[in-house]
Amino acid sequence: MTKINDIITSAIQDRKGFDISILDLSNVDGAPTGQFIICSGKSTTQVSSIADNVREEVQKQTGEKPVNYDGYRNSQWIVIDYGDTMVHVFLPDTRHFYRLEELWSDAETIRIPDIE
Repeated sequence: MTKINDIITSAIQDRKGFDISILDLSNVDGAPTGQFIICSGKSTTQVSSIADNVREEVQKQTGEKPVNYDGYRNSQWIVIDYGDTMVHVFLPDTRHFYRLEELWSDAETIRIPDIE
């Protein structure tokens, strides 16, 4: 994993995010970015908290700000764009509905164990 992946996954885990997957899209034709980091939170408050912590930790540790982010209005799915890495923070039902892991099933997937 790259340094930014480590920072992002640690920031997710710090806020009790779960079901973390990293999809390597670098060899997938038509992919919008190099990789997705996908996780879930149990409530809209937790989804927002996870996304805030990712943005804060990445900026604190690398100085990098996201190119863009969206989804705070309803906090069912927040996406944070770091150019080559996009972070998706979902409510479980929303994640199941959009099924990004299935949509990009050609990607190599790394699953990060949940921290209890």
